[in-house]
Amino acid sequence: MEQRNIYEKLRELQSQGERIAVATVIRTWGSTPREVGAKMIIRASGEIHGTVGGGCGEAEVWQEAMRVLKDGVPRVVTVDLTHEAGIAEDAICGGKMGIFVEPWPSSR
Repeated sequence: MEQRNIYEKLRELQSQGERIAVATVIRTWGSTPREVGAKMIIRASGEIHGTVGGGCGEAEVWQEAMRVLKDGVPRVVTVDLTHEAGIAEDAICGGKMGIFVEPWPSSR
């Protein structure tokens, strides 16, 4: 999902009153799959829209988003991609990302 479409999806889900969390890349160190500003929407159902990088790091962000949806407390997740080097040689990033995960208010 392109970044401009993320905002359209946010508006749609907000207008439906759906509980969602938004994950935003706020800082990167080294080589990362996404740049600062990349967003991912996580719905209470677990469905996602957009991406903050994929793989194990994105799964970690998804888990934190589920916690954010339960307790309403925003948090920063540090995704360390340096340990994934042995998994897929052709997809090595080797950096770290700081990702802010926050509950998003509905417009209802």
